[in-house]
Amino acid sequence: MLSLERRAVDSRAMQWASPLLALVLTIITGMGIFMALGKDPVEGLTFFFLTPLSDTHGWAELGLKMAPLLLCAAGLTICYRAKLWNIGAEGHFLMGALWASVVALQLGGQSGPWVLPLVLIAGIVAGAVWALLAGLLKTQFHCNEILTTIMLNYIALNLLLYAVHGPLKDPYGFGFPQSEMFAAAALLPKLIPDTRLHIGLLFGLLAAVAVGVLFARTFIGFQLKVLGQDERAAAFAGFPAKRLTLLAFILAGGLAGLAGASEVTGPLGQLVPQVSPGYGYTAIIVVFLGRMQAVGIVLAAALLALTFMGGEMLQIAMALPKAITGLFQGLLLFYLLTCDAFIHYRIRMRRAPKAVAGEA
Repeated sequence: MLSLERRAVDSRAMQWASPLLALVLTIITGMGIFMALGKDPVEGLTFFFLTPLSDTHGWAELGLKMAPLLLCAAGLTICYRAKLWNIGAEGHFLMGALWASVVALQLGGQSGPWVLPLVLIAGIVAGAVWALLAGLLKTQFHCNEILTTIMLNYIALNLLLYAVHGPLKDPYGFGFPQSEMFAAAALLPKLIPDTRLHIGLLFGLLAAVAVGVLFARTFIGFQLKVLGQDERAAAFAGFPAKRLTLLAFILAGGLAGLAGASEVTGPLGQLVPQVSPGYGYTAIIVVFLGRMQAVGIVLAAALLALTFMGGEMLQIAMALPKAITGLFQGLLLFYLLTCDAFIHYRIRMRRAPKAVAGEA
């Protein structure tokens, strides 16, 4: 009979093999799903993983979708390294998009190099303040951050929906729930001409590198790691647990808020209800798939960005529902968590106990 046995030392080989194994299992399961739907699995996987990257425009779109994932994932990494289970990147993102839009519309008649920085700062501050609420609830009232951040996500979404259906609604938008288009001074510069890719990708790459440096080279990063590994040891060393917790939430919220601000000032140029297809939630998968390391997060963000593009391609080419994107992302997370169990455990074959003579 098979049983799981705790390893004396965690397996470093499985730590890095687990994401690759999870990806392979996701692909195999995806082939089965295509077959069950009556679709050619090879054709489906080709449309999902390869066709979106068949030209320069596709690569630019990949970078466009990587940008918010990188920013959200970089912030979540700070929290998760400290064992603060912040599920609120989606809410931080939405609040950043909302308040960046408010400032962009208020400065609609202005021009100058100072307009865009103000808009981006508004998004950063809004995301940080929204995350700080969850941090304060944890440090002052011992509320579970998983529950509070999830609930704050829904509050943020409804505030955004109220804004685009109410005070920020474009009076000349034919009744559609959307804001006016932003002025040119409030839009991010393009990285590649004739594409939608903007400098938000640079923000994301810099954030990933900065988080790597934070934990590898700074005392604050060391304190956060110790807090995550052993809270009692951190207290014994005199590390300020409450201040570190609030700092982690503020940084995570600020980076996700910047992602939201970059989205409305980049490819959209206005605030719409569908500003996020779930970037904040997908960033959680990016963090774990990337092993909370800068290079890993960049590679994982590229893979998850590709799932958004592949899902859109399957809708067009094979008439599959939009939910196919979430299905692949969910499968990837499921298999990743399953494979991660073998970092700490191994499978052992145990012999069944022999029956004792005389027993019935």
